[in-house]
Parts: sequence; structure tokens; C-alpha cells
Amino acid sequence: MVLQNFKRFSSNRNGLFPTLLDLDPPTHRRYRNIVSQAFTPKAIQSLAPRIESLTKELLAPLKVKREIDIITDIAFLLPVIVISEMLGVPSEDREMFKEWSNIVVSSAQTQSPDEMNGLMAQQGKALQDLQTYFYHIVERRRNDPKNDLVSTLIAADVDGEKLSVEELLNFCFLLLVAGNETTTNLIGNTMLTLFEHPNLLDQLYKDNSSMSGAIEESLRFRSPVHCMNRFVTEDMNMNGINLKKGQEVMAWIGSANRDDTVFNEPNDFNINRSPNNHLAFGSGVHFCLGSQLARLEANICITEMLKALPNMKLDKTKELRIIPSTFVYGYKELPVIIE
Repeated sequence: MVLQNFKRFSSNRNGLFPTLLDLDPPTHRRYRNIVSQAFTPKAIQSLAPRIESLTKELLAPLKVKREIDIITDIAFLLPVIVISEMLGVPSEDREMFKEWSNIVVSSAQTQSPDEMNGLMAQQGKALQDLQTYFYHIVERRRNDPKNDLVSTLIAADVDGEKLSVEELLNFCFLLLVAGNETTTNLIGNTMLTLFEHPNLLDQLYKDNSSMSGAIEESLRFRSPVHCMNRFVTEDMNMNGINLKKGQEVMAWIGSANRDDTVFNEPNDFNINRSPNNHLAFGSGVHFCLGSQLARLEANICITEMLKALPNMKLDKTKELRIIPSTFVYGYKELPVIIE
């Protein structure tokens, strides 16, 4: 109800960089209709060969290793490279772009005021650098369109309306943040869960035809986004709880995806679960535009990983560190031994 009823639970966060996530209809509908023209099923599927090629490039140097970190060595790198290419970032700028994006989505290791203030200062500078960088890309694409997402968004319109420069910059920022860490966590969370279920991992090693089901169940079982916030637009009583206008409420996606009134045996990881009506990508008007891209990247990445790296086992001698975040769920590292 909270995610679906935008009239009573608003997404307007009054943030510094307002994006699609911060808007309500009808403004949200206009922006989404424009942006969705770049995320058609055909457009996303056309990326599959390039994603496969990039995945194989990242896996090539790992084949000779006996210890790897799935997060650092591939799950973090692939989404950043895919996004940078979609946005028209040239390969020579990729490392700089990756560094900025890493800073933007990073979290403080402790609650130390000094560390948190230092990180905020770093993030502020990275955001400014990214905005300046995106601005130059937008200006170049206005004069010289290419086959990339920015050029598509510049050309797109609904009823003669186009995105402004500020709106284009905000969308570039949204794609970077929303499509970066969440896809990394989807890949990492899926692999961790498969390591916890070795029979399923062995099954996928032998036959990857159930990979889509494994990823879909991972989205439910270990949702990369655990919750979303909304703001109450009017005084109300919901399920016996009095809510006041302006209050912030949290919709706990991770909890909803374990609801035993919706899912049979919700704490079991079942790659054949059907139907699997999870909320990992949200619900309602803010259903994730990049859901098909995330699924595609995870499917290709994990499929190619199993082909290239036989007999992977989780390194249980090393402690797994959860990302310190209320909103996203994933791990900082996923150390693996290749036997």
C-alpha cells in the first residue's frame, strides 16, 4: 500500500539532486515516459552481447588465480563499466568515473563524526565532479549525437516536451547510483546464497537453464534494496497506527519478501518458486526502470562466472562484512577459493 499509493505516501524528498525517485505524478509520469524510451525491452536486450564480452574480459585474468573476491574483481566492476558505456564515458575516463561512483555510493566504516564528515566532504566533491563531467557529455552529445543513452534522452520527447539540462544531469546521477551498487549486490547476494546451497550451485554448474529462477529467487530472498522511504501527505490511521502529515515512513521490502501470507515457506531458497511476486524492484509508479538491465547483467555475469571458474567455494576463514546501510543490502567482499 505504501509503495503503491503515491497520493497518501509521497516520494518528494526535497533533495539536492532531485531525480525520478523524488517525484510524484503527474510530474513523475512525464519524466518517466521520456526516460522509458531509452529502456525498452529491445534496447536492453541489445546490450547483451557487449555485457557478455565485458564479463569475459573481467574473468580472463581470474582464471589463473586460486583466490578471488567476487565483489571487488567482477560484481563491482561490471555494472560501473556498463553504465559508463551507456552514458558515453570514453574508456580512457573509466577509472576516474569508477572512482567517483565508488565514493558517491560508499558508506562510513564507523559512526565516528570525523570519518563521516570526511566522507561527506569527499562525496560532495565527487558529486560536483560528476555533474561537471556529465554536463560536458550532454553538451557534446547535443552537437554530436552518438549511439548512447544520453543522446537518446536528449532526442526523446513526450508531446513535444524534452528533458532540460538539469533533468538530464539528475537522471545520469540516478542511473549511476541506482544501477551501480544494487546490481553489484544482486550478483554478490545471489552467489553467496548459492554457496550456502551447494547442491543448487552444483546443479547450475551442470545446467544453467535455471539461472533466471535463481536470480529471481535471490531478489526475493536477499533483496538488494531492503526498504524505501515515503512521506505521509495527510493525517491517517493505518492498521491501528496514527500517522501525521509530514511523517516519514519506511516500506520494508526485505520483510515483505518474506511474508508467509504471500510466499509458501518464505525462508526457504527455492529457485523453482512460482509465482514469485517479490517487491525487490518496488511497486507502483516507481517500479524500477532498470529492472530488466539488472536481471540481464546478473544472469550473464553469473552464467559466465560458472563457465570460467569451476569448483568455486566460499572462503569461510574470512569474515563477511555487510554494507552498513539501512536501504541497501549486500556485502563488502565475497572471498572465494577456486579448487
